[in-house]
Amino acid sequence: MKDPQLRAYVPFIGPFDPCKPLPIRTYLVTPQLFIPFQPMGWPQYSPAEALRVGTLWPALYSPYTSKKSKGREVEVDGT
Repeated sequence: MKDPQLRAYVPFIGPFDPCKPLPIRTYLVTPQLFIPFQPMGWPQYSPAEALRVGTLWPALYSPYTSKKSKGREVEVDGT
């Protein structure tokens, strides 16, 4: 399953780079970047669940998964 919040790109690799470059760089895009304002009447987690996941609104929930996790797929931007 592809993680919709994970993005990747291929950096420029110059012929005279002193260190071995990483072929693919990844970064996370958080959900709040795509929500311009908070609409009224959004569904909310219960207070106990909100403390567990770190946000009151399910639309803003962004689970943490390790880069070493085997369940993450990455597609490179621009290819």
